[in-house]
Amino acid sequence: MARHEVLRTAYHGLHANALSAVCRVSPELLARLRYRAAWGRWPDFENPTTFDEKLLWLNLRWRHPLKTECGDKFTVRGYVERLGLGHLLPRLHAVYESPESIELAALPDRFVLKCTHGCKCNVFCLDRMEFDLAVARRDLSRWIRTDYARLLGELHYAGMTPRIICEEFLDEGAGRLPTDYKVFCFNGRPLWILCYTDRSPNDKGRRVVVDANWNPTTVLRAETPGRTPPVGRLPELPELLRASEVLSAPFPFVRVDFYCINGRVVLGEMTFTPNACINRDYDQHAMGRRLELPQPWLASAQHAPGR
Repeated sequence: MARHEVLRTAYHGLHANALSAVCRVSPELLARLRYRAAWGRWPDFENPTTFDEKLLWLNLRWRHPLKTECGDKFTVRGYVERLGLGHLLPRLHAVYESPESIELAALPDRFVLKCTHGCKCNVFCLDRMEFDLAVARRDLSRWIRTDYARLLGELHYAGMTPRIICEEFLDEGAGRLPTDYKVFCFNGRPLWILCYTDRSPNDKGRRVVVDANWNPTTVLRAETPGRTPPVGRLPELPELLRASEVLSAPFPFVRVDFYCINGRVVLGEMTFTPNACINRDYDQHAMGRRLELPQPWLASAQHAPGR
């Protein structure tokens, strides 16, 4: 490994340990420090107005256990089934407790491995014969040991059991990651859709936000890298919006992610803390105005880090 790679890895490790230490002392202190670092001022959690202030408030003070069930990429399947939407789920090939349990010979030619208790913990296989299982196990081992509740203070992750699932690889026919349709739902209403095209595994790609009628919006700031003109209207839009309404009904805010594969709508995940509640690419006030905060819910406080 090159010297600069070693230094970068060491820096990120120290940074993660520092954040985790602050979270153990006070998740709210970590939230305040992260907000100030991003926006240059302290958040007002007594009278939150911006999108990020309200997301952080929900993270700290609306600790409903359903967030943990639906944020977990495995247990969310039970929630979706209970609502009669099981047909939206991607095919599940296997569930593992550890990377060492993965048996490559038992899997199809193409698949996706995901850690279920965090974000951006995915390994994509487009050809099993060329798949490096040792590298995959190394990455999955690191991810499955990570406590994402403490890493950036996303508290609903604290109640999740770390697992690895193997799901079908979704392909629009071009042999690359499909377009991601991320539906921002506020108090049970889908309002905006982030269309993410030409994606890479680390979420780099071209983005545009449209409203529920597929009209262009200014929610995504003009200077945002990768911003593109609106894509063609999605034929599956009515089904996608109906599913979003049903899935998001209990929540003040959730982003519900979908793929559309040859007319088939497939659920990706449900996200309660997008970008760990720091979203510099979006119009903070336009989105903040649409998010109505509920009464605090602290029933799951016993799961908080450090308790």
